[in-house]
Amino acid sequence: MDWNRRVILAPLTKGGNLPFRRLCTDFGAEVTTSEMAYARQVNRRSRPELALLRKHASESCFGVQLAAGKPEEAVKAGLRSVEAGAAFVDLNAGCPIHDVVRRGMGAALLKRAGALARIVEAMARELPVPVTVKIRSGWQEEKVNAPEVARLAEEAGAAAISIHPRSRNQRYSKAADWELVRRLVEERTVPIIGNGDILTYFEAKRFQEQSGCASVMLARGVLIKPWLFREIDSSQAVEPTALERVAIYRRLAVYMKEHFRDDDKGRERAMRFLPWHLGFFWRYRPLPEAEYGEASREHPLLQTRQPREQGLDALERVLHDSRESVHQEIARVLWDARDDDEAVEACEALELETPPSTNEGDEIATSYG
Repeated sequence: MDWNRRVILAPLTKGGNLPFRRLCTDFGAEVTTSEMAYARQVNRRSRPELALLRKHASESCFGVQLAAGKPEEAVKAGLRSVEAGAAFVDLNAGCPIHDVVRRGMGAALLKRAGALARIVEAMARELPVPVTVKIRSGWQEEKVNAPEVARLAEEAGAAAISIHPRSRNQRYSKAADWELVRRLVEERTVPIIGNGDILTYFEAKRFQEQSGCASVMLARGVLIKPWLFREIDSSQAVEPTALERVAIYRRLAVYMKEHFRDDDKGRERAMRFLPWHLGFFWRYRPLPEAEYGEASREHPLLQTRQPREQGLDALERVLHDSRESVHQEIARVLWDARDDDEAVEACEALELETPPSTNEGDEIATSYG
């Protein structure tokens, strides 16, 4: 595979469901990745876990990410992933969730670099597709060991390494360290993929130029702006109107109907995801480079509080509402609407009993991941 100059959809727990990945391909995503799947559960043929391996026909280059703590379980699950259509298999060595790390997987492998190398070596030897690894800077901010982990992963046979340059304990408390990405690029010969704090095309361009990374990977930014792929490809802002955003969000609801089925059971399953996605969509703000380019150099826009916009029309007020109860209502509207016009009318008619709190600004950043 050619890993150069690609814009990759990161593995997103819950957010990386098949309907959302399909929406991303509509906006130009060429490389997509599954939600993290537990290798052990894949090998036990758990239906929910096997469902994570499914790809849509529009996904031309789809990879499966696995969480594994032992070589044999990673290989077995990797082979099942290839059978399901994976063009590459990624080993998760960055997930910070307690349930994952207490089992010796995810970010715990940063403390078990030897074990990580043995898993990668077995996968690279036995799988007929490229094996990649996604890492963090280290377990703790004070103990950055990504360079050593990356070296071992490359020597074990990893075809590419993606890095989210924050520590496991750091989560999103500080900006991503793209200088660390640059260091890995200088030290390693395999492609390095940078991930972290990308919300605009001009930040993506700057981070890639600053680090020299082969490709960039999108996560929280694309949850807010699924059209970010198109922005980066065209090197110009895409600023959909409220009407256009309703159409985009309704398209996601339609894709969920097709995936989960258009019945009561399908609706119940979709409502575990659609309001959750709206919890990211409401954070969208136009961020033109002329106005925000310089500020983004000082601090990533993804982690910057933006002023609450005033004088919005009824539809924009609904789409900018941060409350979960409103997201539930919008999700219901999107599911029931027969077309985009009906969805717009129903959204405009929503009664917002109490306006959102009038803080000085809305923090785009979230604790996702």
